[in-house]
Amino acid sequence: MTSQPFPRPKIARVPLRRKARGLALQALYEIDSAGHAPIAVMDARLEDDPLDNEAAEQFLQDIVNGVLRFQSDLDVLIHEHAPEWPVPQMAVVDRNILRMAIYELAFRRDTPLKVAINEAVELAKLYGGDSAARFINGVLGTLATKHAYIISVLASRVDAPPPTDTV
Repeated sequence: MTSQPFPRPKIARVPLRRKARGLALQALYEIDSAGHAPIAVMDARLEDDPLDNEAAEQFLQDIVNGVLRFQSDLDVLIHEHAPEWPVPQMAVVDRNILRMAIYELAFRRDTPLKVAINEAVELAKLYGGDSAARFINGVLGTLATKHAYIISVLASRVDAPPPTDTV
């Protein structure tokens, strides 16, 4: 009788950018709901759940800082494409997922459109309510048809930051 090697368990490897997006969402949620200082919040998130990758940490910081910098512009776009849901009345998680995805669509030239939408929907499934993923997908699906418009509205306000190293 030959012995079979013990099967190795599959180790779930969360891609670094997905993990960074999750941490960015947690940070934005805390900043939005509690008003804590962004740098302190990001430092605390990274201390609790380190990324151990400089490019991933820069990605996290870019998303959080970009969303905060362009929050009012992002909210205008959300309101234009989900007028029945006033942004201040949206769930904190939902509005921050939308802000993150729209920021990525406009400024992160290294994130393909479909990836930004898919990652936002996945965040909604993990952190949002029962209908959050459908809602996020619907709003971003509408915005996807106007990708050039989003870029013109947001990226034209400043020189878009160059893509950082990919993670």
